[in-house]
Amino acid sequence: MLLSNKFLNLTNYLPILLKFSYFKEQILIINKSVLLFVLQNFKLNSLFQFNSLVCISGVDLLGLKYRFCVVYELLSFCFNLRIRLKVFLNEFSTLCSISDIFVNCVWWEREIWDLFGLFFENNPDLRRILTDYGFEGFPLRKDFPLSGFYGVFYSNVHKIVVEEPVSLSQEYRSFLINN
Repeated sequence: MLLSNKFLNLTNYLPILLKFSYFKEQILIINKSVLLFVLQNFKLNSLFQFNSLVCISGVDLLGLKYRFCVVYELLSFCFNLRIRLKVFLNEFSTLCSISDIFVNCVWWEREIWDLFGLFFENNPDLRRILTDYGFEGFPLRKDFPLSGFYGVFYSNVHKIVVEEPVSLSQEYRSFLINN
């Protein structure tokens, strides 16, 4: 616990918008323009030594001013500390790729781009990873339809796989209206 308090004091010289602790994990919210600077400091500075990028994940916050959040989770083996960096973006913003700092980020950035549609500038291999190349839309966005746009089935008559647009009638669905 003492080390985490010292750690929070060391972050005072970094351009951080908000910092707080949640279940002994440090969470820092930063601006996207200082992302590379902050990550380089956390990795290369001997006071932090966050040498391992554990995960990058995306969150869709539909209905808010900043619709998306990208979360970077770092680990310091030397101090046995974890930290989360959060960057909030609107729908049309892009992020710089951190592949020059952490090589293992390329896969996660591809996944976030494929599933959320968030573009990472200077990513060396930004292409679809989980969906098909002809796939339209981004399936982890909250406004993406649950059934998708196309249905695929095997036609016994034509002996091929047929793809056709899905049309769902809304009259049988029950909607909960909060008054």
